[in-house]
Amino acid sequence: MRIIATLMILITNSLACATESVVLQLKWTHQFQFAGYYMAKEKGFYEQAGLDVTILPADSSNPDTQFKVLAGQAHFGVTHSAILQSRMQGKPVVALAAILQSSPYCWMVKEDSDIYTPKDFKGKRISYLGKAENAELMVMLQQAGVDITKLPLYSGLSPLRDFRKGLYDALQVYVTNEPFKMRQAGVATRQICPKQYGVNVYGDILFTSENTLSQKPNMVEHFRSASLMGWRYAMLNMNESIDVIRSKYNPDKSKAQLAYEADTLRPFITQAGIPIGSMSENRWHWIAQLYGYTFDKQQIPLGDFVYHPKNIEDSYQWSWMLITASILTLLCVPLYLHLIFSRHLKYRIMQSTQQHEKKVE
Repeated sequence: MRIIATLMILITNSLACATESVVLQLKWTHQFQFAGYYMAKEKGFYEQAGLDVTILPADSSNPDTQFKVLAGQAHFGVTHSAILQSRMQGKPVVALAAILQSSPYCWMVKEDSDIYTPKDFKGKRISYLGKAENAELMVMLQQAGVDITKLPLYSGLSPLRDFRKGLYDALQVYVTNEPFKMRQAGVATRQICPKQYGVNVYGDILFTSENTLSQKPNMVEHFRSASLMGWRYAMLNMNESIDVIRSKYNPDKSKAQLAYEADTLRPFITQAGIPIGSMSENRWHWIAQLYGYTFDKQQIPLGDFVYHPKNIEDSYQWSWMLITASILTLLCVPLYLHLIFSRHLKYRIMQSTQQHEKKVE
């Protein structure tokens, strides 16, 4: 029994030594928006892939995940579709998966507002402009013939409070956050979203750096695969995911708020016929044209920007089976030899005893 226990300890230690520490940098604070990563960790998908993953919330005052990944402070990050512009500017970022198939950024107006379509924004006072992460809101207005340079801008320090007071007409929002707060405050609102008007871009892009990909391609593939497994689990087990977020990541979020986030994000994440995380080079080219980006395909090929998954999971699992089998073999050989020699010695002793008894007789 002691030998078996020793074998198990040695095998466990060998597997633990192979676990690789990985850091994922989120683009915002903990909420259902990142449920798939939490569940990949909670259900052991990362551990099964040989990864010990630390999930870091963003600094809300400086949520620049691209800098942290490129600086080596994190192996992976979550960002917005403007990562394409960063790539075209020469930054070595690689898009691994698009968790949201459509942009989660919309304009929010009050229910009694006379703004119903992008054309209705002419002459209206709107919240701040120019953020790369929600540039699709500007594109939507421009395509409707609205000159955004002539729109009066709100520049106060309390956007939600002043929106309630009617100090301006439209606020840029993330579909799961500000609309819920307004609902809780008893303010009826509605959203005008880019997807409704043909401006359909990816959101919440999981990405890494070229350096990480070139040095640790297997780790990147395993992390991506385990993360998407976590997302599939989260979508099928939303109540469990909500409980995990409240108990382990953000107890300040109410169950009602997380449930609202989950219900709102579901159609952005799961769409008929499209596997979670899917993206294509053709659509990225279309997004580049939509944003008005210009680039030389030979200088910045999207084939290097868009990650193409590799089927290495089976080889990974078999490699560990072979390693474990090798360890067991090496450890069992001495035990086997010991048993053989013990039996041989016992036989010789018995034979000698029998001969001695015959002589005595």
